[in-house]
Amino acid sequence: MNLVSAALFAALVVVTLMITAWASKRNKSAADHYVAGGSLTGRQNGVAIAGDFISAASFLGVTGAIALTGFNGFYLAVFVPVAFVLAMLLIAEPLRNLGRFTLADVLATRFPSKDVRSMMAISTVVISVVYLVSQLVGAALLVSLLFDLDYAVAVLIIGTLTTAYTLVGGMLATSWIQIIKTGLLMVCAVVLFVLVLVRFDFNPFGPFSTALAEFGQSFVAPQRTSGAASFDQLSQTVGLVLGVLGLPHVMIRFLTVPDAKQARTSAYTAIWIFFAFYLLVPVLGYGAAKLVGVEVIKSENRGGNLAVAQLAETVGGGVLLAFVAAVAFVTILAALSGLVIATSGAIAHDLYGQVIRNGSVSAKAQHRAARVATVATCVIGVAIAFAAQKQNVAFLASLGMSIAACANLPALLLTMYWKRMTARAVISGIVVGLVLSVTVILLSPVVQGPDSILGFSNPALAVAPLSLAVSIIVALLSAPSGETKARADRLFSVMRTRALTGQTETTSDDTMVAMR
Repeated sequence: MNLVSAALFAALVVVTLMITAWASKRNKSAADHYVAGGSLTGRQNGVAIAGDFISAASFLGVTGAIALTGFNGFYLAVFVPVAFVLAMLLIAEPLRNLGRFTLADVLATRFPSKDVRSMMAISTVVISVVYLVSQLVGAALLVSLLFDLDYAVAVLIIGTLTTAYTLVGGMLATSWIQIIKTGLLMVCAVVLFVLVLVRFDFNPFGPFSTALAEFGQSFVAPQRTSGAASFDQLSQTVGLVLGVLGLPHVMIRFLTVPDAKQARTSAYTAIWIFFAFYLLVPVLGYGAAKLVGVEVIKSENRGGNLAVAQLAETVGGGVLLAFVAAVAFVTILAALSGLVIATSGAIAHDLYGQVIRNGSVSAKAQHRAARVATVATCVIGVAIAFAAQKQNVAFLASLGMSIAACANLPALLLTMYWKRMTARAVISGIVVGLVLSVTVILLSPVVQGPDSILGFSNPALAVAPLSLAVSIIVALLSAPSGETKARADRLFSVMRTRALTGQTETTSDDTMVAMR
């Protein structure tokens, strides 16, 4: 890069550091660190939520997937708005009314046993680390391209910056960085969109017709698949739609607003941003396939993760490349910080504070534990990212969503809405969903290669129904009776009242006995 481009890149990074320094003065407690003290408005939080998805997975991964595989690559993004419609209808308000810092807090309002909290915390850590790796890979590839650094060195740099952002600024800094960079990223997408259309005489259908002529009909229409490939594609779609509702780092964002009304506002604000952004992505993907070239994209990165950067350089030169890459880089740093906060919350608040210390831990000690967990999370993510360089980041993110759909979503929905749900059923469903989904991934072609035992890589369609079925069966078999059933029914009533209204019923200590 030339000096102007490098200065532009550095300026955006400095802005994020200034935001972090400002937020550090307000990051004084566990509540500040985990959920920004509940101080964000619904619209602010909605923009920040959108930033979690319009990041490496969408801006880099989806555009690259479309450039390399055509229409089928769009499946990685098109269902995100649908998922947030479901989140607005089913999850947002109850979650805000029930939760405090983590998803385990939500379950604990009805099942306050240590086993339930421990399993949800473990699930949160696994899901967040998988998603964390996808963002690390995207950021490292950008830094490698711009500064001609070795991939491993770039991963270490990103890991160090992420640790610093999270330790110092907490959720408040992460949220405001997300808000600012979402606006910048939309500007980047619009600028690229216009510059691509210039190459096609301002015909919005030009990239599609050119792709049809050059690559064939299969490139601009859904590709017919059969057997394991067809199952894998459908499973990926299911995982994307349902997995969003179980993603810890996204769902805890509904806890950063003061009330349920603002949580609902967060959801529909994010939906409108998604719709606007994803209308632009196909043009960028097909434009990259034509203007940059499929083979050129593959030569730089097999997963297509640098297609947007290559397109920016092709249509706007080094300065646009630097601006797009810098914004994408800041986007990923903010997403990484959110993931680390979700993971550290599960470790420090749930496992350490509530399980090991039985809730007898000071706010200062819990904040200190969160900082230790932050460092540990970043180290683990960096170690895994070393081996994931060649994977498409959107695909890696979809795996994290699929695990969330299998392990977290059945537990959350059945706890919130089904009267006969039990603590044992929650634990059983999470264990089945988590173990089987991770097993499917480890035995799949994405890990084992073409000679793998399984012919598909995405576990959602196979494992999520099993997790749901196991949860229901165990709940029916472990249904309480007599006085225990009466206490369970009363606890469910208290939980539903709080979920719908935000108000807690007055109840006896006996009602709050941990149900197992």
